[in-house]
Amino acid sequence: MDSLWRGGPLAKVIGPSGQILRSASDGDLDVVITHAPALEAKWLGGERAALRCPLVASRFAIVGPAADPARVASATSAADAMTRIARRRAPFVSRGDSSGTHMKELALWQSAGVTPRGAGWYTESGTSQAATLQIADERVAYAIADLPTLAHVQGIALRVLFSADTALLNPYTLFIISAPHEHPAARAFASWAMEVWRDRLVAVRLPDGAAAFAPGTGGCVATVRP
Repeated sequence: MDSLWRGGPLAKVIGPSGQILRSASDGDLDVVITHAPALEAKWLGGERAALRCPLVASRFAIVGPAADPARVASATSAADAMTRIARRRAPFVSRGDSSGTHMKELALWQSAGVTPRGAGWYTESGTSQAATLQIADERVAYAIADLPTLAHVQGIALRVLFSADTALLNPYTLFIISAPHEHPAARAFASWAMEVWRDRLVAVRLPDGAAAFAPGTGGCVATVRP
């Protein structure tokens, strides 16, 4: 992104969506791109965000060992897949860090009617998605993975076992932060991201040739009344 944007200096901060959204709510960031809808509503409600732009969407998948002891690959839904893991008490590694991936995982457990935290088969890594997938691979465990991220993690044997559910959609949204004030370059960056960078992302392909990202639906919407 840095090498493509020509509109001036860009200071980039990377972190879990929950951490980024809290910082934005405190007025410490000017533009954020996150993928945690529930946390976005919590931290950027009211007049904290001036503009909301649906950027792109990728897909999550439930990944695990090729042997698939919980038979996740035969699941009829993402909730069914999570139920199978819990019923089998199969090892599962969670990010456990309030990231968008972690929030999606928690929503899937909720849909399955399962509360895994504290169970002996459930581990919270508290680290990045790449590191979490490496831990899951070492422990022959299941995990939730964003497919574009999974494609860049080298040296692991985890397989994509289930991804055929709209519940696994992973939308990324760009917000312009309005508190304490809107940065003068923020709208120019948002326009560039939606018109130029989004096309670059949509052109990215996964190892099987499928598109890594789909464009978000609709355009930017003002969230603060003038």
